[in-house]
Amino acid sequence: MNVTATDFYRDEFARLKASLPGGHLPWLRRAREAGLASFADTGLPTLRQEDWKYTSVAAIEKGRFVLATLTPPTPNGVTAQQIEDWSLPDTQRLVFVNGHYQPRWSRIAPLPAGVTLASLAELLERDPECLESLLGPTPHAYPSGCYPSAFAALNAAFMSDGAYVHLAAGVALDTPIHLLFVTTEAGLAVQTRNLVVADAGSRASLIEHHVAVGEGAYFTNVITDLVAGRDAEIEHHKLQQESLKAFHVAAVNADQQHGSRFTSRSFALGAVLARIDIGVGLNAEHTTCALDGLYMTDGRQHIDHHTRIDHARPHGTSREFYKGVLAGASRAVFNGKVIVHADAQHSDADQTNRNLLLSDNAEVDTKPQLEIYADDVKCSHGATVGQLDPEQIFYLRSRGVDDASARALLTFAFAEEVVDRVGIAPLRARLEKLLLGRLPERVKELL
Repeated sequence: MNVTATDFYRDEFARLKASLPGGHLPWLRRAREAGLASFADTGLPTLRQEDWKYTSVAAIEKGRFVLATLTPPTPNGVTAQQIEDWSLPDTQRLVFVNGHYQPRWSRIAPLPAGVTLASLAELLERDPECLESLLGPTPHAYPSGCYPSAFAALNAAFMSDGAYVHLAAGVALDTPIHLLFVTTEAGLAVQTRNLVVADAGSRASLIEHHVAVGEGAYFTNVITDLVAGRDAEIEHHKLQQESLKAFHVAAVNADQQHGSRFTSRSFALGAVLARIDIGVGLNAEHTTCALDGLYMTDGRQHIDHHTRIDHARPHGTSREFYKGVLAGASRAVFNGKVIVHADAQHSDADQTNRNLLLSDNAEVDTKPQLEIYADDVKCSHGATVGQLDPEQIFYLRSRGVDDASARALLTFAFAEEVVDRVGIAPLRARLEKLLLGRLPERVKELL
């Protein structure tokens, strides 16, 4: 008898529920059970659903990925040298291996008064009250309310750990926070939840970084919820370098209050299948958000970005700039939606998606969307799909650059425009190194 995905996850929940973090908390048990019930009602999305019609998750449904059990603080398949290689200098570093916090690999320098930086699982043990309002709601009630899905429900049921960041009013954390998530084994399901709460007038930058040891197939399902209070400022950078056999599903939900500023930058390089949903709610006046992204695919990779910005109140400003570079027989999806609600007069929105196809077999589906229900706004959007410019290639060749190097140089310049926007110097340097790593040696000598 075939076991459906729903049956499998029900059995997994029955097996694991007593050992999941916060198992002694009635409100969290209810939230987990509500998540499982929601998942059982809907199952995983199919190609028949509009938001998923270009992205099949059949391979995830067929996989029987199991949650990693909590391990003692041992290396667990990762070495100190690997951690150092992935680390970024001049950051506060929290490391999670196979979904669980690893203090031995983490490096947290003394923090300013008013900053809490902790493992979610540990906080559920020592101070669960501060999490009830954030983890207690059903998976259909995230702050921005943008992307409820079966994966969010699954995460609500199985969430095992993640980072908790809280900044008290007026506190500025000048050192970026590096959240490093490492997966070391094939067959694992990693269910991570990150929570970031910035009270009025506070400021912080985060780097959410996913990597793997080896090339195994596993499943990452991660949700990051951010709340920016009045005049607060949050930068969230996401660098996805999963195994090329891995499945990565992620959601980033941002709830913005009066005068707050939010920046999201997504760099998607790994995984055989990745889907990233980013939802931003401009829920008060004079809010600003900027969403940038770069996806680079090869082979048979499939990377899907869905973004949604809700202008709910007047005088909101949003900027979105995404680029894609596709090679081999890979495929990408960009679906960006901006909704200007009736009360959001004087909104200002601009959205751009540009794609570069490096092979005849690469494919991209791009769909920028504007829905405007207010009459005094300034909004624009656009998308392009093309190949390298023959005249630019000719120009470089006329100056002694061979054809392959000319194409590589132009591709690097196309992608670097997004990397240049990163303000965190160590991260920008790491991204440039990753871009250079895709170039032939002879091209590096020309830069």
